Amino acid sequence: MSTVRHLRSRQVTGQIRDSLRPLFEKPERLRSQAAPEFGGCRWCLKLDFLPPGPQNNRASGILNGRFSFLNNKQSLGWPPHWNCNNLPKLWQYNLHYFEYLWALDYSKAKTLASAWIANHPLGRGQVGWEPYPTSLRLINFCGVFFCKYRRHTEADADFLRSLWGSIYLQTEWLSKRLETHILGNHLFENIAALTIAGSCFSGTAADKWFQTGIRILAEQIHEQILDDGTHFERSPMYHCRIVYLLCLLLNIANDTLRQLIAEPLEKAVRSLQHLTHPDGDIALLNDSAFDIYNKPEQLVSYSNKLLDREHNVTNSAVPEQFALPEAGYYGQRTEDGSYLICDAGPLGPDYIPGHAHADMFSFELSLKGHRVIVDSGVYNYEIDRMRQYCRSTTAHNTLEINGEDQCQMWAAFRVGRRGRPHNVKWLPSDGGFQLSAWHDGYYRLKGGPIHHRQFNWNKSGSLIVKDKIIASRPQSLVSRLHLHPDCIIDELKDNSARIIYPAGKFKISFSNNNGELSVEDSFYCPEFGIKKANTLLAFSFSGSQVQTEFRIEVL
Repeated sequence: MSTVRHLRSRQVTGQIRDSLRPLFEKPERLRSQAAPEFGGCRWCLKLDFLPPGPQNNRASGILNGRFSFLNNKQSLGWPPHWNCNNLPKLWQYNLHYFEYLWALDYSKAKTLASAWIANHPLGRGQVGWEPYPTSLRLINFCGVFFCKYRRHTEADADFLRSLWGSIYLQTEWLSKRLETHILGNHLFENIAALTIAGSCFSGTAADKWFQTGIRILAEQIHEQILDDGTHFERSPMYHCRIVYLLCLLLNIANDTLRQLIAEPLEKAVRSLQHLTHPDGDIALLNDSAFDIYNKPEQLVSYSNKLLDREHNVTNSAVPEQFALPEAGYYGQRTEDGSYLICDAGPLGPDYIPGHAHADMFSFELSLKGHRVIVDSGVYNYEIDRMRQYCRSTTAHNTLEINGEDQCQMWAAFRVGRRGRPHNVKWLPSDGGFQLSAWHDGYYRLKGGPIHHRQFNWNKSGSLIVKDKIIASRPQSLVSRLHLHPDCIIDELKDNSARIIYPAGKFKISFSNNNGELSVEDSFYCPEFGIKKANTLLAFSFSGSQVQTEFRIEVL
């Protein structure tokens, strides 16, 4: 009930509709419907279509039937077997995205697309025809065959007829299956695909797709892009994808789209720079991983060209403090390559918290260009121990009470009772900043504990974090700090640790003499399917009215 009560009526009706759909939906009727005559491609894009990235599949491997997604390599043959239900669903999704088409020449791309069209017909219960992979596939089909290989495609009458028939069928199918039962980034993908396909072709069907897409886009863009420019699910990884989609849409020569997208894209790019470490990769907050979407620097460069910006600001941006108050992310980047980002925001939209973690008041830290305090990342989207761990409070750099998560995380994407930050105060200064807040995520426990945290950051590389717990009965408390795998604990004594990292040494020290500092084994998952061993410092203490602090300083 704690999960269901937050759902929107649109989601509830969408879930009812989806559960009843098999009773009345007849895919064979749509499958037998002839596509209208191809009216031509009307694209006049400002820039070349930006391929999705990074591309981890090379032509040589694909042609030998080897496909790699999420660091999981499989041999499926050439052309591949499209139904591989024994593999994780997200892996199957990636197979049907067709992003690997960008690695192939026209002849091989045509062969692969033709094989899918012939051997994976529309039908019930097929992962490849779910709305999300259909959306990404449509975008890639349009980009590859009507931008990169447009001349080849238009000169190939038989393939053009087959391809257009498939695109028509896919887009019609998608337009009737928009993911209103999920909303969020799923719906954004759906409407981006409709808009892109609708803008690509001439004819009444394409006009209908375009108008449907742009109508819902106008509604969603103002909800999903917060005033500070951050995507409302508060995942830097999905934020990159939204920036990518906005770039594709802005690249279409359409005045209505430009008026709708230019300002949100500019804000989203600015916030993306703040969500990026000095090493050029995103912060791993909530469900975030490397090497899924385009690098921030590539997105910034491409968007600057679309927005007619003369300068090309990359993520080695001018050192500055930043506050993204709607998202709840605050921090600073310094001239010597230090970077701190703190999370004092809510999990995400109450009605779609599926990509959230139990990580209030967690943070990530880079020193002199190297990550030292890290989020544990995300390993997979399966319902298993690793998914449970990566979403847990234990996996983050914050305070855990009585061995419980701040919020009730369950299944792969569900959240029951959830806490919220309160009284967030951001005080920047010439030397750094102070950030303070409290959250009620543990108030459901006996004794009603409340966690207060204050960050005091000095741009010299010194961080002091003060924690205060107020409860009506004693609580068992653990403050954890997860070290990057490149960090080595050189010395541990007197509730302090001296740590060696690639650019030198730093020290972490806890001030509460009634606590105990220990070292624990953990996992760092910077990419899907990657589980690196790392260590964490755990400071354990107890009490009902207790304060403690730790200090991180460069030696």
